[in-house]
Amino acid sequence: MSELDSEYLKWYVQYPRLKYDLRSSGILDFEWSFNLEKFNLSQTYSQGNPEAKEAVAKRYGVLPENVFISSDGASGVNTRIIKCLASMKGKRQAVVEYPVYEPLLRQTQSFFSDIKKIRRKKENDYKIDQSGLEKVVSDKTAVLIITNPHAPTGANASKTELEEIMELARKHEFYVLCDEVYAEFDRSNSPHTLFSIEPQWGITTTSFTKAYGLGGLKVGLALASEKLVAQFYQNVLNTIGCGSNLVEAALTDLLTKGKDAMEKHKEKWTEIRRKTEKWLKTVDGISFMRNNCGVTFWLEIEKVRDTYRWTNEYTIPKIDLSIVPGTFFLYEDGYAIVKSNQARLGVGNIKVGELDEALSMLEKAVMKE
Repeated sequence: MSELDSEYLKWYVQYPRLKYDLRSSGILDFEWSFNLEKFNLSQTYSQGNPEAKEAVAKRYGVLPENVFISSDGASGVNTRIIKCLASMKGKRQAVVEYPVYEPLLRQTQSFFSDIKKIRRKKENDYKIDQSGLEKVVSDKTAVLIITNPHAPTGANASKTELEEIMELARKHEFYVLCDEVYAEFDRSNSPHTLFSIEPQWGITTTSFTKAYGLGGLKVGLALASEKLVAQFYQNVLNTIGCGSNLVEAALTDLLTKGKDAMEKHKEKWTEIRRKTEKWLKTVDGISFMRNNCGVTFWLEIEKVRDTYRWTNEYTIPKIDLSIVPGTFFLYEDGYAIVKSNQARLGVGNIKVGELDEALSMLEKAVMKE
């Protein structure tokens, strides 16, 4: 199978600069002065930089052998893992949550021929329904792919809910890949990685892109069994050779010397989220899913029947403003654009002092319909 393009990412990069950019799911503009002194640019590690793996292992309370580091971000890690699991002999079925982050769906479709969906329903606060999952998975299932907190709604699975999912995984012997990138905003809200709950069948992927503004570093992480981690590194060797030691050395520096600076930078998300939620409660015609972990909100806009058309034909060209149309999380089959009044509001790209103006412009755009 060939890799499939992401319609969402192609749409996103069309508009690199907007005055009111309400699309970003992560905070931006973290700056750090690296002091790596002399650095051997010839040095590579086939199993990852040991110091970086040690620093990551300490952060999550695991062994270094359980850490996989990639220099192509969380999305790159997800792609590599999905490809690796698909290459294993036997099972050819993957189960993906819905609504779903579209690039994650495309990555799965690129390597698995049989895709099934587990629906997160609004009336169930977008939680994964255990009885529904039991009907979807089987001994044919190779992997279940989920996010926690859920992208785009922010629904957070409890330890008990994750344990119930992993009980099914053990029963049918399938892996569960859980993208936990949004959990980094507040690990006290999501203290248990999926890997910590079930080390044999659970795989946690994450990065520091969203919560800390480290998109430019392009570090992706996975926590998995030692056996799987070895396979992930072998997959890298078979495609590009060793990962970037420079990136992993920079990560080590940040997780040790820069830890306090990272945490201080992250603190600004709480004020951004608080102000946005307060504003949402005052706006007529907009309902939203409360998000306790992150800077995004899943909206339903009463007056806008088609947020995809509204965004592309009105808010972007007319007022230089955009949110993310819900259709990018609501694909049913193929690449058909789904008409929806839902959208994701992301305020990570807006400075606190400019947030009121941006939200006011969004409210005017909604009221105009």
